[in-house]
Order: sequence, then structure tokens, then C-alpha cells
Amino acid sequence: MLAASEDGVHALLVAATGAGKTLAGFLPTIVDLIEHPADGLHTLYISPLKALAVDVQRNLLTPVEEMGLGIRVETRTGDTPSDRKARQRVRPPQILLTTPESLSLLLSYPDSGLLFENLKHVVIDEIHAFAREKRGDLLALSLSRLQALSPRLRRVGLSATVAEPDAYRSWLAPDGDIDLVRLVEGDPGSEPHLSILIPENHIPWAGHSGYHAIREVMQLIEKHRTTLIFCNTRGLAELIFQKLWSVNDQSLSIGIHHGSLAVEARRKIEAAMAAGKVRALVATASLDLGIDWGDIDLVIQMGAPKGSSRLLQRIGRANHRLDEPSKGMIVPGNRFEYLEARAALDAIDDGELDRDADPATLAAVASAVMHSLAVRARAGDPRSALEKLARAAVALICK
Repeated sequence: MLAASEDGVHALLVAATGAGKTLAGFLPTIVDLIEHPADGLHTLYISPLKALAVDVQRNLLTPVEEMGLGIRVETRTGDTPSDRKARQRVRPPQILLTTPESLSLLLSYPDSGLLFENLKHVVIDEIHAFAREKRGDLLALSLSRLQALSPRLRRVGLSATVAEPDAYRSWLAPDGDIDLVRLVEGDPGSEPHLSILIPENHIPWAGHSGYHAIREVMQLIEKHRTTLIFCNTRGLAELIFQKLWSVNDQSLSIGIHHGSLAVEARRKIEAAMAAGKVRALVATASLDLGIDWGDIDLVIQMGAPKGSSRLLQRIGRANHRLDEPSKGMIVPGNRFEYLEARAALDAIDDGELDRDADPATLAAVASAVMHSLAVRARAGDPRSALEKLARAAVALICK
């Protein structure tokens, strides 16, 4: 990654979960700020999850503080207080961690050109999670706008192992020119240990909750240091959380995390997990990307895994290190979900990952383009910048 930065080229880093992709993506930024200290916004980090942005801030501040570097690292998401957001526009940190939606709003301000004119790097984490969805289209247009404001801007994408890395290189590249993005591949890491939980050799025909295995899940929690339990919906997460407490005879600390909880509740449980004070956490997709809590030694998927790639991503939260295998277990809610779980495990054994989804609808792209054009026209943006934005939309549609 340092070599790509020194050569001034865009880069896509593809590596297994736990390989240290995020810190590798920030390494050129830290080196540059050490060699050439500067105020103002230097690097923009874009995450698909608010919780991931907060976790990255915590993990990034550790080496920064240990080395005594005067680098400010802050987050800007929907959870950020309004007074801090206002201050960030006037006195931005060197590294700003945000989401695609917050970036789009930040670009809508008339003074956004001053904020981003000296931006050097943009790091897009977990690019595989949203690049081919509507959020990815929104982000692609924002990246084009950033490139117009700072022509020497360098794009860096971070991705777990994917079936078609060239598709993401094309998405990341300005104007879709794949040759502008260098592919950097990491070591594959240890093979995960995966299994299916079948209590008393029985799986019900109906249902999707996994209630029949709740006592066995509790026993697994008791035998492991920290267990992360994924559910596919917020409603199921609440129900599983309640069921676990009903059989929690040892009164172990068990928490819950999903997007509908208050900010204070989410931050409290995230801090407790990072400190190793929680024995089990029931969560949804709000935590299945990039979260680095080293004490987790078991991941349980309640219900159907919804694909081999998603299962690998979630299981990778356990033993989040390259040299240790992740340990995961699937609890099918019924016999049909057992078949899906079995198919996912077979696909992982054969090294087959889910194919990339189709691009989002043209209506989503057109809506984002019209919004951006209207905002920039109101701000008196030069016609050349509007034309670049329009060309980016055309490139999206033609992909």
C-alpha cells in the first residue's frame, strides 16, 4: 500500500477478514502526516456502518497516541452532535471518518469546496458491502465530486475476499478506468471452523427463530470467552435476547445491539465489548462488517446465513486475527434453513463466494444526479464541475 501511495496510483486492497486491511489503508496517511505535518482535512474514511466508524476511530487513535502524533481523528455520522458537525466544517480534523450519506450532505454545503480542496486520500472500507447497491451509486457520485474539488485525490478501497475484484477496481476508478487502480492482495489466512448446531439431533419443520436451540446456545456462551450472536432482523434479535436471559441461570452479562437502539445504548455496549466486559452480544447487520473486538472467540448465526460471503464476513468477527481460525456455528430455524446452511458451508469448503449483485436501478442514479446538480447549481458551481458529475453518472449507468 505504501508503494502504491508513493507511485501516486489508486489502490484496491483485497484480503481476508482479520488481516489488518483498515490500518494498512491508513498507513500512507500516517506516514505522509509525519513527514509533512499539515492542518486541514487530509484523509476521508468512508464506512458502511456508523458503529464501524466509531470502532476504527478507537483502534486508530491507539497507535497515533502511542507515537505521540498530533493527528486529530474524528467521526461524522448521523449520531454526531450538531455543534461538533458545525465545528468540523470550520476546523476539520486531519482524518475524518464518515458514511456515504453524511458525505453527501457535507458536499451539499456551498463552502464544501474550501473544505475538500486539499484532500489527499479517501479510504473506502468494506467496499464489497455496498459498492454495487444504491448506496454505492450515491458514493460514486460523491467521489466524482471530491475528485473535481481535489484533482490529485487518491482513492483507496478495502475489501474482504471477493469473487470479482476487477469489478470493484472499475467501480473505484475515476471514470471507470480499471487500469488506474492497482490491485493489492493479502494472504488468505487460516481456514474458519464452521459447523451446524442440531440440538438432540432434531430440527423443526416450521419456524425461523431458533427457539428450539436456545438452551444449547446458552451453554455455548458459558463455555466461551465472548460470543457474538447474529440475527437477520431486529425483531428476531430482540426475541433471542429475551429468550437467552430467560435461561441465563448464571446471570452472565448479555447485551443487544441494532440500529433502532438509542445512540447512548449502542455506544455503551460497544465500549463494553471493546473492553471485554460482555460475555455475549446479540446483534444484527449493524455489527457484521469490520468490527475488531479481539476477545470474541465464537460467532453464532441464528437462522439462514443468506449466502457464503455474508457468512464468512460474520464468522470473521471471531478471533479477528490472520493467524487464528475463526470459529462459527449456524443455528437453522427449520429444516429448509438447514439445507441453506449446508449449501453455504459446502460453498465455503469449495472456495465459492457469492457473485456480485446487479447494479442499482437507473432511477436511483438519476435521483442522486438531479439532487447533486440542483445543489451545486444553487451554490453557483462552475459548469465544468457539473459536467464532470454528469459524466460520472453516465459511467455508472453504462457499467
